[in-house]
Amino acid sequence: MKLYYSPGACSLAPHIVMAELNMVYELESVNLTNKTITSGDYKHINMKGCVPALKMENGEILTEGAIISQYLADYKNDGTMLAKFGTSDRFRTLEWTNFVATEIHKNFSPLFGTEKMFKSTETQNDVKNFYKNVLTDKFNFLAEKLGQNNYLMGNDFTIADAYLFTCLTWTKYVGIDMTLWSNLNTYMKRVSERPAVIKAMKEEGLIK
Repeated sequence: MKLYYSPGACSLAPHIVMAELNMVYELESVNLTNKTITSGDYKHINMKGCVPALKMENGEILTEGAIISQYLADYKNDGTMLAKFGTSDRFRTLEWTNFVATEIHKNFSPLFGTEKMFKSTETQNDVKNFYKNVLTDKFNFLAEKLGQNNYLMGNDFTIADAYLFTCLTWTKYVGIDMTLWSNLNTYMKRVSERPAVIKAMKEEGLIK
């Protein structure tokens, strides 16, 4: 399998999943500014022009990070990163994954593109403050639900954690102070120390 990624982007989540599952995989970096890869136009691979994209074993291209992570976990089918079909834990993990996609990831997106969307500095700041306040509410919810658990599902690291960790690494780029949530800080440290997470981040050049 080959994962098309951009360093530190949401594609880091399925990258972590592949590393956690000890899968054999290839990586190809995407220039998101001009939508290119080493072989040329990335849109020939993924018409959406965004990451991640996964070239599956059969040669087909799968997109959307949350679905790619689910596919990878089901492909391995050992129940570690995503519980087996029909179990409550499976649906709870997917519930968390969907929450991260719709309530965390998407509320970060405007913070990275404000300058392109609005000419007025005042408007840019208003938009940034709005979405920072939205994320603050979401982080309050996460902190309460996480409590003293190791991971979102308790003691088991799942595809939802790979996705949440990826999104929370963006706080340092948008000026969100994570010291307000001590258990989320502890959670981030715990995840960052997992061997597979270290491996994926090194492969993307995010850490040495």
